[in-house]
Amino acid sequence: MSSTHLKELTLEEVAKHNREGDLWVVIDAKVYDLSRFAHLHPGGPDVLLAGGVAGKDATTAFFGLHRQEVLLRPQYARLQIGTIRGQEEHIKPPEAGAISRVPYAEPTWLCSGFHSPYYSDNHRRFHRAVRTFFMKELYPEALRCEESGRRISQEMVDKLSNLNFLAMRLGPGKHLKGLTLMGGIVKPEEFDYFHELILNTELAHFGTRGFVDGLLNGGVIALPPILNYGTPELEAQYVPDILAGKKYIALAITEAFAGSDVAGVQTTAVREGNEWVITGTKKWITNGTFADFFTTLCQTDSGPTVILVPRSSTVSTKPVKTSYSATAGTAYVTFSATRVPVSHTLGEVGQGLRVILSNFNHERWMVVGTSLGAQRLVVEECLKWTNQRMAFGKPLSAQPVIRARLALMIERVEACQSWVENITHQMNHMTYAEQSNKLAGPIALLKQFVSRSGRETAEDATQIFGGRGITVGGMGKVIENFHRTSPFDAILAGAEDVLGDLGVRQAIRKMPKNARL
Repeated sequence: MSSTHLKELTLEEVAKHNREGDLWVVIDAKVYDLSRFAHLHPGGPDVLLAGGVAGKDATTAFFGLHRQEVLLRPQYARLQIGTIRGQEEHIKPPEAGAISRVPYAEPTWLCSGFHSPYYSDNHRRFHRAVRTFFMKELYPEALRCEESGRRISQEMVDKLSNLNFLAMRLGPGKHLKGLTLMGGIVKPEEFDYFHELILNTELAHFGTRGFVDGLLNGGVIALPPILNYGTPELEAQYVPDILAGKKYIALAITEAFAGSDVAGVQTTAVREGNEWVITGTKKWITNGTFADFFTTLCQTDSGPTVILVPRSSTVSTKPVKTSYSATAGTAYVTFSATRVPVSHTLGEVGQGLRVILSNFNHERWMVVGTSLGAQRLVVEECLKWTNQRMAFGKPLSAQPVIRARLALMIERVEACQSWVENITHQMNHMTYAEQSNKLAGPIALLKQFVSRSGRETAEDATQIFGGRGITVGGMGKVIENFHRTSPFDAILAGAEDVLGDLGVRQAIRKMPKNARL
């Protein structure tokens, strides 16, 4: 019913409609006629005919079972017939771009009265524009793709490309020259890694982990080797169409034979004249099912070498079913004597590990950012739930054991935030070469810490939500998705144990020779 035709009613009038076939309820000052809907209710009509619901103010009961978004769906919103005289709606949907007022739901730099040495007013304007666009345009797409497993639509890719989304996710650099970023809010020469960090944390704010990787993550991790090691001709030939969303690319390193041991890949590239002949397989390749190009690590007579391989009749892909949504496009890739020009070599022949390892820093930092964004969302969900969920006659937050879990979750996410911002600040003041030399160890340790924190938070959140935390959809949908998919952050771009060892080995290598107790 349109707002102009809503009735103004009293609680006494609503109370008369409390039986089967004539059933009204009040939810946050709004009156709903559920007479015809009762038998369609997923829990059956008896739930609605209960004494504390039928003809009553059922606000507490409703929010103990449903998310606010249920009321916003057209099929349910149209059941509203009126409002309660003298009462106002208190639980309003957040405006797109709004900052949450739930404690710890946002990093302190976004909170009123707090300060940060890292972020400027431009970062704040950029953040608001990003969140507004994401919530209005991207969020509905994320939900659809996460559930259906379908890849992101070309229509949405075109909208993102108009903002130069993928180019921004590659960080600051020459590739941004001449581009209009986020509608002109930030100039290419002003764009820094904190702008990129905002993008990474915000796109993870949907509770749709598979979609995060399906959102052109292949380009984020496969384009840097072309930009940093490809010839100008190669860059001009392929990069513009990829940045414009007309073509797609994936990073093809991992095999069934070699994961963290990247030097152990068995895909071969044999030189015949001016061509490479590539034979082998790759597995768990993000965006591989729809990629047009593959930045591929191969073994040659001179050692590991990175080669850009266009899709052709001798390149085949098939989906790999994992525990997150198929929208990520995770693929098994087969190269069957695939011929590629030698000019497609990225970096020097035999120096492929240098190309790949230098690329890992940015990829791992990106994974850290998306994990951090997801963890903040989980903290917010748990704080909301423990405040509204009644158990033993009081809110869940009244239980000391619940508050103890919340304390640990908050401590972890704030520690992660501080470390991420420190590393990001260093990236802003180092060249690409300096980052490779000085930050490989710290970023490796950072990723291990953040991904472990995420899995611990996932366990705490699941205990707080109980059965809802292991149910797809409904009140605990964000928790279920995070609990199921947080291990991806612990594996992708380097397994935790390998990264921890890398960080310590780098520290030991740089120990002063005269250091003694």
